[in-house]
Amino acid sequence: MKFTDGNWLVREGYEIHFPKLIHEVEEIDGSVTLYAPCKYLNHRGDTLDGPLLTIKISSPIDEVIRVETWHFKGGKAKYPNFDISDQHNSIALEENEEYVSFTSGTLRLQISKQNFALSFENANGRLTDADGKGLAWIDGPANKTYMRGQLRLGVGEHLYGLGERFTPFIKNGQSVDIWNKDGGTSSEQSYKNIPFYLSSKGYGVFVNHPEEVSYELGSETVSRAQFSVEGEYLDYYFINGPSPKEVVSRYTELTGKPALPPAWSFGLWLSTSFTTDYNEETVNHFVDGMAERGIPLSVFHFDCFWMKEFEWSNFIWDRRNFPDPEGMLKRLKDKGLKICVWINPYIAQKSVLFDEGMEKGYLLKKPNGDVWQWDLWQAGMGIVDFTNPDACKWFQDKLKVLLDMGVDSFKTDFGERIPTDVVYHDGSDPQKMHNYYAYLYNKVVFDLLKDVKGEEEAVVFARSATTGGQQFPVHWGGDCDSTYDAMAESLRGGLSLTTSGFGYWSHDIGGFENTATPDVFKRWTAFGLLSSHSRFHGSSSYRVPWNFDDEAVDVARHFTKLKNSLMPYLYGQAVENSQTGVPVMRSMLLEFPDDPLCETLDRQYMLGDSILVAPIFNEEGIGSFYLPEGRWTHLLTGEIVNGGTWIKEHYDYFSLPLFVKSNTILPLGTSEENPVYDYTDGVTFKIYQLSNKQKAERTLVNAKGEEIGAIVAERNANKIQVQTTGVEQAYHIEIVGHKKVSVNAGKQNVTIEI
Repeated sequence: MKFTDGNWLVREGYEIHFPKLIHEVEEIDGSVTLYAPCKYLNHRGDTLDGPLLTIKISSPIDEVIRVETWHFKGGKAKYPNFDISDQHNSIALEENEEYVSFTSGTLRLQISKQNFALSFENANGRLTDADGKGLAWIDGPANKTYMRGQLRLGVGEHLYGLGERFTPFIKNGQSVDIWNKDGGTSSEQSYKNIPFYLSSKGYGVFVNHPEEVSYELGSETVSRAQFSVEGEYLDYYFINGPSPKEVVSRYTELTGKPALPPAWSFGLWLSTSFTTDYNEETVNHFVDGMAERGIPLSVFHFDCFWMKEFEWSNFIWDRRNFPDPEGMLKRLKDKGLKICVWINPYIAQKSVLFDEGMEKGYLLKKPNGDVWQWDLWQAGMGIVDFTNPDACKWFQDKLKVLLDMGVDSFKTDFGERIPTDVVYHDGSDPQKMHNYYAYLYNKVVFDLLKDVKGEEEAVVFARSATTGGQQFPVHWGGDCDSTYDAMAESLRGGLSLTTSGFGYWSHDIGGFENTATPDVFKRWTAFGLLSSHSRFHGSSSYRVPWNFDDEAVDVARHFTKLKNSLMPYLYGQAVENSQTGVPVMRSMLLEFPDDPLCETLDRQYMLGDSILVAPIFNEEGIGSFYLPEGRWTHLLTGEIVNGGTWIKEHYDYFSLPLFVKSNTILPLGTSEENPVYDYTDGVTFKIYQLSNKQKAERTLVNAKGEEIGAIVAERNANKIQVQTTGVEQAYHIEIVGHKKVSVNAGKQNVTIEI
């Protein structure tokens, strides 16, 4: 939201009041409160007739400083609020005649007493600053007021994040409103709005408001990052790194670490698609067709029409198409498949649940007491009120019937178009609930899965999210077209989301709307199976590979088997994510923060800490990508390339730029058919370009996500010493480009000459 008219004028109808000085400092219980009048105090009369801002400085955890600012504190408390971890870390105060400063770890905030100019610094120097206008209370038209924060954008500084955004990956120059919308992947709207941005200078800013937050990132004042909210209170957290990974890790320490998804969820998912015709015969045809063609399948998904039309959601199988759902699910599970079904939190008027929900008060209401309804999506639909504990239990009980029947996961679709002209059971503010609804919705479903299936088996396939939603994986990118443009915009959205604290991300392989050409489908298949989670899904056409061409079948088989064999590595990265918050799919910036070229890259990414992926986005099959400094080895061909350069090469459908960085130990498993197996039985430890006097390490995990051991390799001249723990079966060591040796069970120390 913009408040100014050029560099000198304020927009008509607005008055901007900002603190001119610090009048008083109070230290209470580890935090500090400042009182800052919005005019200079030349005599006692200046203390009258003007705003006094109250600013509280605190530190919830080390290396994080919280800044809360009030104009009027007397307003009725509004909720919900994000669930933020607060360890009440004591903040160190230093005060003299010129300034006050606050320190948490190596992070320091200094504010001038004379003009309220502020700066944030760490051990490496100044991160950002603001003049006296860095905080402001704004009196606007129609009796509305706003609170605004500003921080300087340095020369060459880039900003990222703010959720799953399909606009340019670098957010400089963009106006962003944190307000969930169902807008597809080709607009500025977003299913997953997160009020957190990451700076290339090694810090992050989290604005702690569930309601709409408006950002002007160099789009109003070109050298300022600005954030504003309606009302009388602004709350933001300044998060130090200094590395981008550390910023994201600390942000997720505040807002919640992602849960560890079950290993089976990393396998291939296949869907019925959306508006296509399907019944049990169709499902069996798809499942058997995948098996007959040798494409390993892990999960089968039933989309909306597993329920009867006009009745979503009633959570009752349409027995015209699925006459024996219990038997069907058992037969599918006997084939080794997990089952996912589509749901949403909307109850159509024709659903058997509507009258029950209405009578018990489980649906959102208008201020006059009527159930809130509309015809968009489902005729006469109402919306479940998840602020009502009884409604949550009611909703979970309906889903539990499906879990008892054999369902393993739910696609938690929708949750974005939540009205604000409603009344909630617990009195929640509808403006705050619009975004926060997605959190409650997914939490209710995820908690049920944990209770029934166990914490290690819980996984959803979610579309909407807000801050904290990363705790309930997995999320997918919503409704994209079936083109290279849509494929690229999807990746931009995914990288923005994982930069915002989400560990896992998926997308509809081949696109959702319309039908991809065989060329696009095959390229998207490679991209999709080198993402954390992989699903074939569409809108009006099926996504089984043989509907495209015979080669598409071979490509799907090839990359599905590759991904399954990478599970000892991928699941180790997932375990790390659950511990640190560092995403599995990550932007180049996160892995190579000291390489300025990586700050702008949005058509390639790192899959974990060691594998670079650059999808092909053109029918010519040209891969254009950048390799950072070091020696890189193509995972499939073994080609060794020196980094620090841009490369452009042609790739067939069975390959793409897929490079392993030097000094990497990559565990390659023995199963290509299933993502769940013994990751150390017969494993091949591939050691890539280990430099002299260099040590490489890799933590080993099992398919339950338990850390069971490690492998360490160290090179001295032409000898590489390898030590393993936790590997009980025979295994192999391959010095890539040199030799491969087999090691007997129980042998932990091996020396290899090259």
